[in-house]
Amino acid sequence: MKLVFLFLVSSVLLFAAPEATIPTVNLSLSAPNNPQQLVTTLNIIIVLTILALAPTIIFIMTSFLRLIVVFSFLRQAMGTQTMPPNVVLMTMALILTFFIMEPVATKSYNEGIRPYLAEQIGYEEAFERGVKPFKEFMIKNTREKDLALFYRIRDLPNPQTVDDVPLTIIVPAFMISELKTAFEIGFLIYLPFLVIDMVVSSVLMSMGMMMLPPVMISLPFKLLIFVLVDGWNLLIQKLVESFVY
Repeated sequence: MKLVFLFLVSSVLLFAAPEATIPTVNLSLSAPNNPQQLVTTLNIIIVLTILALAPTIIFIMTSFLRLIVVFSFLRQAMGTQTMPPNVVLMTMALILTFFIMEPVATKSYNEGIRPYLAEQIGYEEAFERGVKPFKEFMIKNTREKDLALFYRIRDLPNPQTVDDVPLTIIVPAFMISELKTAFEIGFLIYLPFLVIDMVVSSVLMSMGMMMLPPVMISLPFKLLIFVLVDGWNLLIQKLVESFVY
C-alpha cells in the first residue's frame, strides 16, 4: 500500500508540480552468489508486481471511479453505443482525476515526500504525513454508513481521528460511496433522455409506425438537446463540484 501511495503521488505531481524531479532507477539482474542477493532479487520482483497492480488500486482511491461510471451511464442514456469510444472516456476521466486530485497530491507532497527527500523525517513518518491528505479526501467523500459497515464487519472500535482509520477500511467504504453517488447521478442523467424516448415512442405509435425503431428517431433529438444545453460543460462542472475537499 505504501508503494501504491508513492506511485499515486508521483503520477499526480507530473501535472501538479512540474518542478518536482523524478529519480532514475537502474536495475540489473544476475545470478545470486549468496542468500542476501537472492532476497534483494525477490524484493525487486515483489516491488515490480505491486507497481503493476498500482494503477488499478489508484483508480479506486481517487475520483476516477465516479467519473468513469457517470460517463458510461451518459453514453448508455444517449444510446450512442460506442460513441464516445472507451479510450476517450477513460482518458477524459483520467485527466479530470489529475485535475481534481491536484490539491490533495500537492499537499501530500509538501507535508510528506518533500521533507523525506530533504532527509528531515524518516520513511514511516513520511508515509503517515503523505497519506493523511488522501485519507481526509476519501473520508469527506465517504458516507458514514459505509464506513461504519466495515467497522462492524471487523468488530473494531469507532475511530476518534482520521489517523485512527486504516486504509483497509477507508478504501472499500470509499468505493461503495462512490458507486452509490455515481448511480444517483446516472439516474438523474437518464431521466431527460428517457422522457425523449417515451415521447418519440408515443408519437410513432399514434402514427401507426410501430415497425420503425424509436431509437433511430430519438437519437438525433437527444444529441441536439445535449449540444444546445452544452451538456459536457454542465456535466463536468457538476461532477467536479460534487467532490468535497
